[in-house]
Amino acid sequence: MNETTPPKAGTREWIGLAVLALPSLLVAIDLFVLLLALPHLSADLAPTNNEQLWILDVYGFLLAGFMITMGTLGDRIGKRRLMLIGAVGFVAASVLAAYSTSPEMLVAARALLGIAGAALGPTMLGLIGAMFQDPRQRTTAIGVWMVCMMGGIALGPVVGGVMLEHFWWGSVFLLGVPAMVLLLVLGPILLPPGGGDGRHGGRLDLASVGISLAAILPGIYGLKELARNGWEVVPLAALGFGVAMGVVFVRRQRRLADPLLDLRLFASRAFTTALVSMLVNTMLPGATMVLLTQFLQLVEGLSPLDAGLALVPAALAGIVSVQVAPLLARRIRPAHLIAAGMAVAATGLVVVTQSGTAVGLVAGFALINFGTGPLITLGTNIVIGAVPPEKAGSAASISQVSNEFGFALGIATMGSLAAAVYRSDVAGTLPAGAPAAARDTLAGAAAAVPQLPGPLGEAVLASARAGFTSGLHAVAAVSAVLVVGVAVAALVLLRHVPTVGSPAVAAPAKEAVPAA
Repeated sequence: MNETTPPKAGTREWIGLAVLALPSLLVAIDLFVLLLALPHLSADLAPTNNEQLWILDVYGFLLAGFMITMGTLGDRIGKRRLMLIGAVGFVAASVLAAYSTSPEMLVAARALLGIAGAALGPTMLGLIGAMFQDPRQRTTAIGVWMVCMMGGIALGPVVGGVMLEHFWWGSVFLLGVPAMVLLLVLGPILLPPGGGDGRHGGRLDLASVGISLAAILPGIYGLKELARNGWEVVPLAALGFGVAMGVVFVRRQRRLADPLLDLRLFASRAFTTALVSMLVNTMLPGATMVLLTQFLQLVEGLSPLDAGLALVPAALAGIVSVQVAPLLARRIRPAHLIAAGMAVAATGLVVVTQSGTAVGLVAGFALINFGTGPLITLGTNIVIGAVPPEKAGSAASISQVSNEFGFALGIATMGSLAAAVYRSDVAGTLPAGAPAAARDTLAGAAAAVPQLPGPLGEAVLASARAGFTSGLHAVAAVSAVLVVGVAVAALVLLRHVPTVGSPAVAAPAKEAVPAA
């Protein structure tokens, strides 16, 4: 931090923000509607169960795997340049996915989409940090960008339902193409280069790239498979290998003069606290959201479209929150806003623990979304603002990788908790003659019920639904306790962070993040 007044963004920068925000909106819609399109493309391409999983997961694997590399690369060759390269790749991969004629072709297209997405996410957020150096403007700009992401989630079920009703399944992959074309046309005109020219910042260490992939990809894969299939040898081995490679990666970065990931970023207490808080936030309410969507479909019997629509009020609550938080942060310190928001989120989780109906659960989830808004917006602003503009891409990539890991970790740990509670609950309530599948999951019980006699099927389903609801309540209860912990940590560790836009104050030496 220094005492120099940062430059104010003008009309050009705000128009540039719109150019960045529109693709984010449409890509968020695009990614969400894939879940709705899966039954349609499965009927056409006939993928195996394993191929279906790869169609869904390969994007996230490669997105997380290449994020750190792309963030650092954007800082060195220029964020705008890398973003435009990513946009070209995204358009090409989207068209390839839309017109896929086999499961293998679609998996390959989704893999390319993940790599292109890794080039887009950190560079977009990094450019926002470069364009809006005034803290108040930057916080507002990040809020606008977040609103577009959340708006895409809210609009996803509606847009997806309409498109799948009138067009073929591949059309959902083309939603982001017009916005990417607009980005390619207007980006060079309205957006700054955003960093290096490729001649400074040192050589890209390819060994570090390989080691980072060897750490992130097995780690994400292991967590997802543990959540999906329980404690099995292969996922545990993959997770262990990823952790070991992570240790190797960190040691190598400490030795390099030009590391792929500058570990000095973590010297900032604000940076590290905000990052860890956002990881935990993604982990806990994220797992609750997944269980809630399953509740709406498997317990309440809603269609995927109706379940998505039921969550729109919660998405709108989040949108309001991320827009209001930057305004309040001009008068209230981020630590107090984030802590208060986490208290609201914990209240929402408590509401979930006491609810057994769709209305109560959705109301609780709306409180969760509203409460997490300050952390999402102000936490991202702290992460981006804690580093020099030339390192904004690296900071953005670390933030987004932590979100990927947080979500996967939440599904693995909280999903395992929900499954354990389910099995314990139904062990004493399932009637004699219940199929073995009903003892493992609610989905297994629902699939088996049509083959059972009427009264037995109803008893099995009632027991399974009650067990699933108990698991959801347990996850929400544990999450509420940990979210309160995040609130306390933010209140203590971020208390030195001033209100947004207040005069800069001298920072402790350990808070300084070197520019090179």
